[in-house]
Amino acid sequence: MRPGLDLEQELQATGFTLICGVDEAGRGPLCGPVVAAAVILPPFRALPPSLVHIDDSKRLTAAQRDILAVTIRAEALAFGIGLCEAVEIDRLNILRASLLAMNRAVAALRATGVQGATNPPQTAPDAMPAFDGGNASVPHVEPEARIVPGFVLVDGRDVPPGLPCPARAVIKGDQLSASIAAAAILAKTHRDGIMAELARRHPGYGWEHNAGYPTQEHLAALERLGVTPEHRRNYGPVARLLGLC
Repeated sequence: MRPGLDLEQELQATGFTLICGVDEAGRGPLCGPVVAAAVILPPFRALPPSLVHIDDSKRLTAAQRDILAVTIRAEALAFGIGLCEAVEIDRLNILRASLLAMNRAVAALRATGVQGATNPPQTAPDAMPAFDGGNASVPHVEPEARIVPGFVLVDGRDVPPGLPCPARAVIKGDQLSASIAAAAILAKTHRDGIMAELARRHPGYGWEHNAGYPTQEHLAALERLGVTPEHRRNYGPVARLLGLC
């Protein structure tokens, strides 16, 4: 069963608008950033045909994710990307870094210009126009305006600290909420693009297809080529090579 809009519609029925889904990609790899995305879909009664194939990103092929990512960016009211680099992961640990990336993704939410964003302006900390998702309706938000969601649905067990609105953690949220699943697709495709670029800078590890996960190919390359600046030094195979454990 594909993720739907039940959670979003329950919140809308209690008065919330601009419901935002948030998810991350890249907790398990040995290298590269952890990337989070935040997505606000229009207040659909049902997903349109262009988005009906949104699903848990792990159930989709790379080609399906790429096609859906383009559609989500085109049809969402707003989306944002946030990340934490390997050096931050080493300093914070992966859980805290993931939550920080999620917070950054919410802070990065910008309107796409799609009709249907429904809330009045407030002053943003950076003096950009902002729109608060907890109040009354207006017909349109200009492209690139900063968006403050009314409620955030977060995949997993933990809610990032410091969000600008109420939030709820949803276990297996990418299987339940279309907004969270859309965020997961954006996070995964964005991170895959980063890893493909890093693979060009550091050839031989296979990051263009293993995305930094500890595959046999990657582990063998670590032994042969050594540790790069992109590797997470507190992850077991890397730490052992460096004599840190």
